[in-house]
Amino acid sequence: MGFAPLPEVEAAAVPADGFLLDVREDDEWGAGHAEGALHIPMGQIVARFGELTEALSDGGRVHVVCRVGGRSAQVTQYLIAQGLDAVNVDGGMLAWQRAGRPLVSGRDDATADGAFVL
Repeated sequence: MGFAPLPEVEAAAVPADGFLLDVREDDEWGAGHAEGALHIPMGQIVARFGELTEALSDGGRVHVVCRVGGRSAQVTQYLIAQGLDAVNVDGGMLAWQRAGRPLVSGRDDATADGAFVL
């Protein structure tokens, strides 16, 4: 039995208005994240699935990101199995930062020069 390849997109190719789901832990999120991303740590995805589908009211694509791509790949597989259009952000937030995509730090989404990927 073969498996279909996991859909992936490079960090630089995520649309500026794309829906981004960050599945990293709270400390990683606090150090730096993409402005406007929805934060649900991987271990809470099943319990908070309704929050995700509510935020994704238009049924669009979910771009799933973690630090390097491992956790987000697992969450992407789960979301696809639930019928959502989900893609893994290849290379995670490290690739996001390398691509020069903007980061904010803290919990208030205030742009900060000190934001970094933990």
